[in-house]
Amino acid sequence: MQMASVPVNLQKVNFEDAVYHTFYPGNVVALDEVEISSEVSGFITNISFQEGQLVRKGQKLYEIEQSKYAASFAQAEANVKIAKANLEKARNDAKRYSELGQRGMATQQKLEYSATDLENAENQLAVAEAELLRAKTDLKHATIYAPFDGTIGISLVKKGAFVTGGQTRLNTISSNDPIAVDFVISEKEINKFLEFERQKLSKTDSLFTLVLPDGSIYNHPGRILFLDRAVDRQTGTLKVRLVFPNSQRSLRAGMSCNVRVQNKNASRLPLVPQKSVTEQMGEFFVYVVNQDTARQRKIKPGPVIGHNIVVYEGLSEGEEIVVDGVQKLRDGSAVMVSKEQSTASAK
Repeated sequence: MQMASVPVNLQKVNFEDAVYHTFYPGNVVALDEVEISSEVSGFITNISFQEGQLVRKGQKLYEIEQSKYAASFAQAEANVKIAKANLEKARNDAKRYSELGQRGMATQQKLEYSATDLENAENQLAVAEAELLRAKTDLKHATIYAPFDGTIGISLVKKGAFVTGGQTRLNTISSNDPIAVDFVISEKEINKFLEFERQKLSKTDSLFTLVLPDGSIYNHPGRILFLDRAVDRQTGTLKVRLVFPNSQRSLRAGMSCNVRVQNKNASRLPLVPQKSVTEQMGEFFVYVVNQDTARQRKIKPGPVIGHNIVVYEGLSEGEEIVVDGVQKLRDGSAVMVSKEQSTASAK
């Protein structure tokens, strides 16, 4: 008994430029970020910035009470002057006793004492100069400046608070433009990304783009800044850092995103509807129609692009495949084009 023909819809296989994207979870990181701490102890007497705003390199941020550090500096300067005067006196005495000794008018003990006094005066000057340098450094550290251009965060201390040198954290500054995005790749992908790194990209090349947390695409493409020096032995992954322009500060350090890497095959490939592909025991098939008979054809599928899927192997251009009615077919089933498709084709 002859089986009834199965109504199906067909589609010709066309070869196209198969452009698709691979996605990687990423995190936005500042290229420069530093925690600001106090190097000296004292009360905060002034805060000279607005929290969350841009600051410029060298801009004054915090002032710690200056009076005691200014006094220590003045005292250290005076001690250096005294030490220099004492050294000059000791140098003159040593010279005079040396001349007297040559004429037999000074004892050996006096010569030794004068030499010792000179050495002590030299050491005292060295100590005084070291104290002056320390006092100068402390006075300098009592005013804290921005180390680079960037955004300053919420202050962790308020005016009037006491801070302890080397312990109290005041704030954090991070750079904004450009900004980096870190993500990890499998060690199997290293050669591919090394090739990406060697490519000369223009400012408009969209090899690397970002999908933001709200699902929108960031409007500036990025480029590889570097690949990390070593593969993580535990995970078999390698960190990649991209860099993006960020003049509007829409990318913020700590933000999560998806890195979208564009893949484009060198040759044109078949692109067929996903619904035309069936899976059996881990293998993939489509039904190719020839003379009203559907034959099952094994294919090697590639990435999904929208509602379509790339086919690496198994199809030739111009062949017709079943796109509707697949579930009713077996290998060798007789088919007929459905009335809906026939009507649509006639129009």
